[in-house]
Amino acid sequence: MRPSTTRYIVGLILALVGLLPGLCALGLAHAGPARKVVLVAPIAGTIDLGLVPFVERVLEQAVDEQASALVLEVDTFGGRVDAAVAIRDQLLRSKVRSVAFVNKRAISAGALIALSTEQIVMAGGGTIGAAAPVQVGQPGEAAQPADEKTVSYVRKEFRATADARKRPGLIAEAMVDRDVEIPGLIDKGKLLTLTTAGALEHKVADFEAADLTGVLEKLGLAGAELRPVRENWAEQVVRFLTHPVVSSLLMSLGLLGLVVELRTPGFGVPGVVGALCLVAFFWGHWLVALAGWEQLVLLAVGLALIAVEVFFVAGFGVAGILGTLALMAALGTSLFGAGASPKVMTLAASRVVVSMALAALAFLLLLRFHRFLPGGRKLILDSALTGDGRRQEQVLPAGTPGTSLTALRPAGIAVVLARRVDVVSEGQLIEADQPIEVVRDEGHRVVVRPRPTNDPKGISR
Repeated sequence: MRPSTTRYIVGLILALVGLLPGLCALGLAHAGPARKVVLVAPIAGTIDLGLVPFVERVLEQAVDEQASALVLEVDTFGGRVDAAVAIRDQLLRSKVRSVAFVNKRAISAGALIALSTEQIVMAGGGTIGAAAPVQVGQPGEAAQPADEKTVSYVRKEFRATADARKRPGLIAEAMVDRDVEIPGLIDKGKLLTLTTAGALEHKVADFEAADLTGVLEKLGLAGAELRPVRENWAEQVVRFLTHPVVSSLLMSLGLLGLVVELRTPGFGVPGVVGALCLVAFFWGHWLVALAGWEQLVLLAVGLALIAVEVFFVAGFGVAGILGTLALMAALGTSLFGAGASPKVMTLAASRVVVSMALAALAFLLLLRFHRFLPGGRKLILDSALTGDGRRQEQVLPAGTPGTSLTALRPAGIAVVLARRVDVVSEGQLIEADQPIEVVRDEGHRVVVRPRPTNDPKGISR
């Protein structure tokens, strides 16, 4: 190839490279602006604390994707007020354009979430309101009206939310408090619930639409891409773990596992299961901002005090009582959030007491039927059993000599009258293979103490 030809080709390539940015820009201009995106997230079923991290993630995703709007499709009869307040705070702080599509109802806590958005669109036949707080009792009991303090708190939350979004504040209060009267709209003694027509007439809602496509048209976003957002598996797990029934079960299983582990040190499996249940309980409540470092510290202190009582102090004294109270406080305060009323706190405490009672009952049943369970004999040491699995009825008299088979810290195993016995010292540490004597036989345990080395009594092993 001649040099002139080579120079010609190189020059042509350089020219094309120089024109490339302009060609790309021209192509983008012809392509037009990027298509707008609208995220759609469901607010359905019961409003619980597990919904809070989901809404937080959706708001962050809307910011990251530069979405034109976030539409919350609301269809709920309500739920926890503290969960609705947390979602309300997120919506008011967010810079994302938020829209509530009430399809078909936004009742109670759902009404507060809808009022927190910038615009409300109602489906035909929709309802919004009826947000009087109630106190939920134990399973099977009917809900009771909340106390005046709680009603006042929720009423002001609704009023502040309506004011922030330039909606009628008195109408928002009338949804919560029966004492609020609005002439021509609601009489005193009744809760306000608005239909679609009423919400539009009284400026609570902005538009009416039949479906999400209609919502986009009303918002001036016709043709935008609707991008649904669903809960991921982790958020579903959190909602499952914080469900009242599941969380109570986790408390019971966790406490049961710890009791069995303390009763049979070294067995391992009950302790692991109990610890995993408590970890699941606190992890779920940590993610929904109910449990914090305070609860974890209380849990650690409670378990440490109970361990001191079991391994170093005979009986059940101050350490055991304080440890139990600290454990109850850690569990109980993880069941309610800020602003909880005394009734809510009392209900949380009762749930913990019931869980502890169920754990104790389950432990007693394990003791009763342990020999029918795989590995169940380890709940009652062989020292307390005869050959056929029944406890010997013979009571060991005080002063009966024996030898510690394991270290007593203070619980352990000893050999007394040629049989292995589950024993506990009076509080002191007794090393293995040391002479001991029976202080008293309480039936469910034998209390021992060190025997003077010059005692002439013999020992049979």
